[in-house]
Amino acid sequence: MDSVLHHQGRIGSRTLLLTAAAVPLTGWAVHAVALHKRLAATRKDPLTGLLRRDAYTARARRLLARHGYDTAVVLVDQDHFKAVNDDFGHPAGDAVLAATAARLTAWAGPRAAVGRLGGDEFAVVLELPAGRLEQRLAQLVRMLHTPVVLEDGRTVGVAASVGAATPRAVGSRDLTVLQRAADAALYDGKHSGRAAVASPAHTTVPSINGRRPGRPGTAVWGRAA
Repeated sequence: MDSVLHHQGRIGSRTLLLTAAAVPLTGWAVHAVALHKRLAATRKDPLTGLLRRDAYTARARRLLARHGYDTAVVLVDQDHFKAVNDDFGHPAGDAVLAATAARLTAWAGPRAAVGRLGGDEFAVVLELPAGRLEQRLAQLVRMLHTPVVLEDGRTVGVAASVGAATPRAVGSRDLTVLQRAADAALYDGKHSGRAAVASPAHTTVPSINGRRPGRPGTAVWGRAA
């Protein structure tokens, strides 16, 4: 009987020690999960769920380094976005931004870098061979011109300008150069209802973010204006 009690006492002590040891481990696990969530939150835009600028840039550069000339840099700028806010209210504007983000993510696929650069401006870097560029950009334009249905049932007509640049066409795999060219092409084709593709001339546009329309040599693909 004494030996049984002694044995039970040993089991109880061991269980107590294991339980006591598990407490700080559990605490660290909870802390690690919370830390991971906080770090993820700093990488993601809270409204759209897309990557913020720094996280997008890091992923975009990795994709360019990995896939080289079979990549495309695509910039998207919402058209008439102020009118959406004025006519339907800011919650509707938020819904349009969230819908645009969802459409870009669906179009680009899980391996792409999709980011919100700020306001109603978005960027995508993805693996995209030159032979599929025209078709894929036209598809994107159609998606971005599909009306957004709000939670209250109202329908918002939307549009977006799209500019793209590829390392093969521009002659550079540098993300900054490609984004400058894509942005310049975007403003060439602003409100045209088509995706504009950059030429080498777009890399030298003498303005911040390439925002100076009227550069020559831009190809446009997509939906008719």
